[in-house]
Amino acid sequence: MRIVQIIDSLEIGGAEKMAINYANALSGRVEFSGLVATRAEGNLKNQLSDSVSYLFLRKKSTIDFGAVFRLRDYCKENKVDYLQPHSSSYFTAVLVKLVYPKANIIWHDHNGLSEFISSQKSAALKVASHFFKGIIVVNYKLKAWAEKELNCKKVIYLPNFTAIDASTIIETNLKGTAGKRILCLANLRDQKNHFFLLEVAEKLKQTNPDWTFHLVGKDFEDDYSKQLRALISTKNLENNVFIYGSKNDVKNIINQSDIAILTSKSEGLPVSLIEYGLSKKPVVTTNVGEIPLIIKDNVNGFIVERDDSDLFYKKLLKFIEEDNLRKEMGNALYQTIIENHSEEGVIANYLNWVSAL
Repeated sequence: MRIVQIIDSLEIGGAEKMAINYANALSGRVEFSGLVATRAEGNLKNQLSDSVSYLFLRKKSTIDFGAVFRLRDYCKENKVDYLQPHSSSYFTAVLVKLVYPKANIIWHDHNGLSEFISSQKSAALKVASHFFKGIIVVNYKLKAWAEKELNCKKVIYLPNFTAIDASTIIETNLKGTAGKRILCLANLRDQKNHFFLLEVAEKLKQTNPDWTFHLVGKDFEDDYSKQLRALISTKNLENNVFIYGSKNDVKNIINQSDIAILTSKSEGLPVSLIEYGLSKKPVVTTNVGEIPLIIKDNVNGFIVERDDSDLFYKKLLKFIEEDNLRKEMGNALYQTIIENHSEEGVIANYLNWVSAL
């Protein structure tokens, strides 16, 4: 089997991380494993294994025939059987299939809001899905949507998995007081709902002003980011909430944190939640996407409805006040991740499914 992952960029993000994870995991299990970045490289390139074939297309526009033919030549040269485009990169894969019909497309959908995409984008995806051999989704809601709306009936749910690279150079020192840090590992975009986080931060400032929030993830420097920064200033939270942007040393950052949170209003299965678990961190999260399949409330973490900032604050407070509970919940989450979201189990299911396509 000869498989190539396709992703728009290698900036730090969930879909990008999974493209790297699949390429690395497959490199020791199939004849050929490659990864193609279409538009931009990024910090995640450093996590790509030396055993993975890599191509940067330098795609300049939505329809870039030069890039399409470069990818076609790459596929022919390496006798590629399967293209596995992640999220929006499916369009590039379809264009390549038109000029290299031997390539089979497996679309990997990571977008927790796919069922709400615009009618124009939905129409384009429906047309493109005629060319898909199979579809991988990251939650059951997306599975039902794909089976109903798209023109490819071979759909499988595969949970995200990850491995934290502890060898990364330590470059980030979190602000605030050691032992009193709350981490949110999520790109600055609407889906992640950092405004909900600020509501919680305001409440916690009143009772525990020495505890601080640390926002790590790509800053797109757009209206969302500007509004978030303005609100931090308006609410006088400059000494309570810190924004860092994208960082490479995730393991180091998680190790400096004491509680990990996610405040998303929509999700698939967030890679950051798996990373929290692998580091045995106690977690408070909103009840969205596939998160309830991992977090069992009061067993291996706390899970709260996405509009209930009062309860989210109270759950945080419980962790702050009970150090032993933090340890117990962190260890329980670690066991859940190891048992259900290991690379070995997911890749075994993946390869069996691909073989049967």
